[in-house]
Amino acid sequence: MIFTLMKNLVAEDANVHATMLLATPKPRKVKLSISQEGEDTFVLGGEKRTVKHYRVKIELGGITGVLAKVIGKEPPEIHGWILGGEAPAFLKSQGPMYAGGPSWVVELESPTWPHMDEKR
Repeated sequence: MIFTLMKNLVAEDANVHATMLLATPKPRKVKLSISQEGEDTFVLGGEKRTVKHYRVKIELGGITGVLAKVIGKEPPEIHGWILGGEAPAFLKSQGPMYAGGPSWVVELESPTWPHMDEKR
């Protein structure tokens, strides 16, 4: 759902805030802060292209948010790479697939990516 939202962002929107319901054992309403982190490059069919890089920060809010920050249990950021244009397309994501899960990189097979920093 997050990547569908990213695909529909207007290119001029630097920061977007949205609300989402998380399916945890006790459902939780959180705020998503989606910001554009610039552009990255990839190669497709021998041609170098640019893609927009977005960062999604999950904000818990309230006492839970404060406690999560203090004990180091803040949700990790999610990164997404979306190819713009008339028909925006998902190209790559990096982040956990579920609460408390490891960070996964999900990307399409055909684009070739230059070596990227491990901290993303």
